[in-house]
Amino acid sequence: MKNNLVCIMLMVSFVFAWGKTGHRITGEIADTYLTEKTKLEIQKILSDPSLAVASTWADEMRSNPDFRKYNAWHYANMPINIKYAQSKKSSKGDIVQAIKQCKVKLQSAETSTEEKAFYLRFLVHLVGDIHQPLHVGKGEDRGGNDVKVKWFGNDSNLHRVWDSEMINTYLMSYTEFAAHLNTNFDYTSVKTLSEDEWVNESQVMVRKVYSEAKNGDYLGYDYIYENFDTVKSQLFIAGVRLANTLNNIFDE
Repeated sequence: MKNNLVCIMLMVSFVFAWGKTGHRITGEIADTYLTEKTKLEIQKILSDPSLAVASTWADEMRSNPDFRKYNAWHYANMPINIKYAQSKKSSKGDIVQAIKQCKVKLQSAETSTEEKAFYLRFLVHLVGDIHQPLHVGKGEDRGGNDVKVKWFGNDSNLHRVWDSEMINTYLMSYTEFAAHLNTNFDYTSVKTLSEDEWVNESQVMVRKVYSEAKNGDYLGYDYIYENFDTVKSQLFIAGVRLANTLNNIFDE
């Protein structure tokens, strides 16, 4: 029984380790563009004010049964040929609805500090998620999770390739990666837009993702060459937009 419990704990840890580096990159970039007032407000809410640390909390808590009701917050599965506004909304919520709810709660004077910590951690995570194209992928294949591929000969799936495989292949820490992106991208070129427009941007990208890979494909260096610039751009854009969102909430 004890050995089984250990195995289960290891499996949970492994499952929810995917995507940590990407989320931390986004959080680290966002920290760069926060105003001083926003930083002070975040310090009042979080015992550790690092957005990189906060960014992975929402995934880590998915192993807690009490948090299963928030699983639908991480994505917005919809047909790839219609925009979010025209799509059928889930009664359990989705990533766009969740981001809006987090913003409202963080702006409300009636929200306790403990509740604000919950919504802030979620917001940091979800702004990252919505810029990963397969978080708005098809519902029938669970956002590419059921598209099984070989990644340099090892079993993987299309969602995982975009969540973490390409990033991990780059062999940079999240701080090194964030510094690299800050050096090579211009934050003034990032359009702020709204979460409704962010999801439509990702949907345009996901059409290309689905057109270029299918079940059983062997993916490797060619795939990285064709797609990694998009991954880097999306991580940077998510970080800047997260900073802008938080500045709008805490430093109007």
